[in-house]
Amino acid sequence: MQSVLSAAVIVAALGYFVDIYDLILVSIVRRPSLTALGLSGEALVSEGVSILNWQMGGMLLGGILFGVLGDKKGRLEILFGSITLYSLATLANGLVHDVALYKALRFLAGLGLAGELGAGVTLVSEILPARLRGYGTMIVASVGVSGAVVGNLVAKLGSWRTAFFVGGGLGLVLLVLRIGVHESGMFERLAQKSAGVSRGDFLSLFTRRDRFVRYAASILIAMPIWYANAILVFFAPEFAVKLGVTGPVSAGDAVAFFYGGLVLGDLASGALSQALRSRRRVVLLFLVLLACSIGVYFAVAPGASPRVFLLLSGLLGFTGGYWAIFVTVAAEQFGTNIRATVATTVPNFVRGLVAVVTTSFLWLRPRLDLVGAALAVGVVWFALAFVSALSLRETFGVDLDYLEQD
Repeated sequence: MQSVLSAAVIVAALGYFVDIYDLILVSIVRRPSLTALGLSGEALVSEGVSILNWQMGGMLLGGILFGVLGDKKGRLEILFGSITLYSLATLANGLVHDVALYKALRFLAGLGLAGELGAGVTLVSEILPARLRGYGTMIVASVGVSGAVVGNLVAKLGSWRTAFFVGGGLGLVLLVLRIGVHESGMFERLAQKSAGVSRGDFLSLFTRRDRFVRYAASILIAMPIWYANAILVFFAPEFAVKLGVTGPVSAGDAVAFFYGGLVLGDLASGALSQALRSRRRVVLLFLVLLACSIGVYFAVAPGASPRVFLLLSGLLGFTGGYWAIFVTVAAEQFGTNIRATVATTVPNFVRGLVAVVTTSFLWLRPRLDLVGAALAVGVVWFALAFVSALSLRETFGVDLDYLEQD
């Protein structure tokens, strides 16, 4: 336990907590913030999706930038550089008075948010002994996703502007904790003997078929989590009306229940992975459970009370709680010279692909209705996730001190 609760694990966990708080805040305050800026009706949906897509686009680019720098400059520098950027952008978000600036600041925040998780997981994976890695990343993910629950609480207690100020302030306070956190020994040894060793070569992920397949599969196994989040939870108020829920449901409450479930799911999947000594089997199990919970969501929600609907959102979060295992799998699939690039870009490509998920959903919505469009989009991403999970090698307990060779 003393090894697992090292300074690096604690800082990475708290960093991810603020990361998730800032990331999900857009979903929580979408309606009140856009209403305050003068929007109404269908614009609350279309502009809300646009803002989310700008943020996710920033994360897509930031994932590549911070990932490459993480392998070239070090895991620790990128961890705190990303926290600084997204904290300042989130603080500024509390001052916006038009939608254009709102989008621009969420893009900058997305750039910064992209670097925290990958750098933190890479650092933790390389510092902890192989048999304890799963516990370390489990703590990082579980503490981190609880940031969404706190974000909803802050938004309820104050205005949407206050919620942005708190998020930015928490990130800047976190920078003080960098004292006492040390760089990964694996990275330091690599940096000392780096002559002739390619580090952070993002394009090398596409030059060999087996490497590209591993990389693509590492991304696709997590898409159902964000499908559930970006469609069923983000549009919870709209689904509640469509399915005949007996009272109004706020997006903030749906997000809080989803992420509350995700905390428990990450703890359960992480512990189960350690008990079964397998990452792959746990990912497949939780994919099946998530698919079943979506079926329950559409079967039970019609005519249900708001409380039951929120519990269904929590069930989606729990069964989607293999995010900790997913990030660990990505870090374990590749060598030290490109591990930060992979661990940083993979979760951000998942988040970046949310733009594809939401755009296809909005395109299908007039043709298949709200529920039909959601189900059609979900079938595609679940099929890709199952095939990808089956193609990945088991990585539990593997030695990470090796290089990815061309």
